Parts: sequence; structure tokens; C-alpha cells
Amino acid sequence: MASGSEYFNRCGPKYLSNIDWNNAHHRRSVSASLVEGVYMLEEDRQARRGGSQCVAPPWWEFFNFKVVNALVDDNDKSIFGAIFEYKPSAYSYHRSMDRSPRYVIAFRGTLIKLESFARDLKLDIDIIRNGLHHTGRFRTAIKAVLDLVSVVGSSKVWLTGHSLGAARAMLAGKNMAKRGNFLEAFLFNPPYVSPPIERIKNKKVRHGLRFAGTLIKAGIAFAAAASDNHNNSNGIQDSSFAAISGWIPCLFVNHLDPICSEYIGYFKHKKKLEDIGAGGLARLTSQHSLGNMAMSAVGIKGIDTSEPLHLLPSANLTVNLYPCQDMISAHELHQWWRPDLNLSCSVYKYK
Repeated sequence: MASGSEYFNRCGPKYLSNIDWNNAHHRRSVSASLVEGVYMLEEDRQARRGGSQCVAPPWWEFFNFKVVNALVDDNDKSIFGAIFEYKPSAYSYHRSMDRSPRYVIAFRGTLIKLESFARDLKLDIDIIRNGLHHTGRFRTAIKAVLDLVSVVGSSKVWLTGHSLGAARAMLAGKNMAKRGNFLEAFLFNPPYVSPPIERIKNKKVRHGLRFAGTLIKAGIAFAAAASDNHNNSNGIQDSSFAAISGWIPCLFVNHLDPICSEYIGYFKHKKKLEDIGAGGLARLTSQHSLGNMAMSAVGIKGIDTSEPLHLLPSANLTVNLYPCQDMISAHELHQWWRPDLNLSCSVYKYK
């Protein structure tokens, strides 16, 4: 078996010998590496159960982090998250340390391994059904976040996750934002529950589909409000959506990834509506999911339409434009610590 340093030199961001916490690339790379650490912890657990001696090297130690707690699924006993504590050496202090976390809570995505895949896949379906908040893993996750923030405060706790784990981190971040705690969050390839319109090459077709969807969502929302005897737009607008607007998580999406690429169109379309003076329409429709509305309308049971997980009022959106071989590589985590990425960054704030 390769040593930890050999494994790190082959797979990890070895160029980060010193972390500058003011550097966006460094913060992104370290956050992605800690999520990779959670994957490694679960793979190691399964290897040990199978009698293998192949232990995952703790490459988070290269960044002066240590695991203080693993988050374990009550059903299949798999490790789906971990709490990392940052323990810099006495010689590594510099001014950027003021922006460093004290703890990072990281969540992995779906793992294609026999012991955990069935459970992970069920949770992927829960995302589509907008039911992730009802799961045992989320209850464990939010308790860990609440307990940690109550002790050290929100300014020193970061959230990070990939794919399914990004959805869980997003849900935890939204819940904390409703409590007035805005945690720094790094969400890699977060699922957007919608047909990937962004993958359509014709720009006019993309715009037409999104505008049509906006009109349909507005009509359904107004009709639902009328049936509930709400006669003004303030009754239609979900106050909780506005309440979390000050939370600006960092989203990292690949333009070729059908799982997350629609975040690009979601925020661009909202801004376009605002630019033409239709901000009210943008605010109303950006908090409703046409997919959830449609599934509920046709009678699919268990669809929660009350606050779609994947919709956000604000975000710092980073898009990877680097060429990928296929959709699978566009969804992989390790792309986010490459030093040669072609990135497009935009900040979208709720208005």
C-alpha cells in the first residue's frame, strides 16, 4: 500500500503547501479535499469490514485538520459525514488565519459501493421528492451543526459537501440561516431537480423554455394563493425565502454536468427578469419548482411542494468551463482542486 504522502502526491492538491485563507482557490480546494476525506473514511470502513488492510491515508492532515467526529447513518452504519477541526501549527500563523474555519462539517455524495449504495440511492430519490429533510441522516447532520454552532459560534463553522452531500449541506445551511446563523458553505455539484435546460445549445430555445416555465409557475402560484384566500402578493411570497436571502453559499457547478448545470440558467434567468423590471415575478417564481408542482398535480404521493430544497435566493456561483471527457467526469469532485481551471464566477443577491 502507498504511504499517505505518496497517495496525496498522486491524487491530492499537493501544491497547497501553505494555505492562504484569503485565496478563493485555496478555500475551494481545501473544502473539496475534506469532502474527499469523508469518501475515504467510508471506503476505509467498508474495506475493514471486508477484511482488507488497505487503510485510507488521512490526507486532511496535510492541511492541519483532524477528524473529531464521524457522522454515521443509523440504518446502514455508513459514514456519510465528518467534523474536521483545524489545528494549525504555531509556525503557520499569518493574517489570512482570521478567515480560516475552526471546524468544517463535510458530507459525501453517493458512493458506488455495495454496503452503502442502496441507502444512498434512496436518499437521491428523496431529493427528487423534496423529502431530504425527513431523513435520519439529515436529523443527525443538523443536530451536529446546531451543537457545534452553539459552542463556537457560526463564524468559525463551515459546511461543505458534494452531490448528495452538497444537498444535505445546503439544507443544513438554509435551516441555520432561518435561525439567523449564516454559515460559510462550499457546495460542489449540488443537485438541481429539473430537466437540464442549460445543456440545450440553442440560446433562444433555452430562454423560451425558461420564460414559459416562469409563466406557468406564476399562474399556479397565483391560483393556489387565491384558493387559500390570499388576495395580495405578500401572501404569495414565501417569507422564509426572503429570510434566508442574506446567506450566500458558494456553489460550484460544471456546465456539462446535467445534475447541477441548471443552476446557471436559474440565476441568469432570475437576473434577466430583474433587469427588465419584472423583479416581483422573479421573486415569486424563483421560489417554486415546476417539477414538484407537476408531480403533485398528477397525484404522485409524497411530493413536498412547500419549499424546494434546491432553490436559493442568493449564491456565489462558480462555473467550471474546463473541457471534460464526459458527464461523469463533469460531476467528479477532484476537478475542483485543479490549479488550471477555467472558471466563471458571479454573485447573485436576492432583490
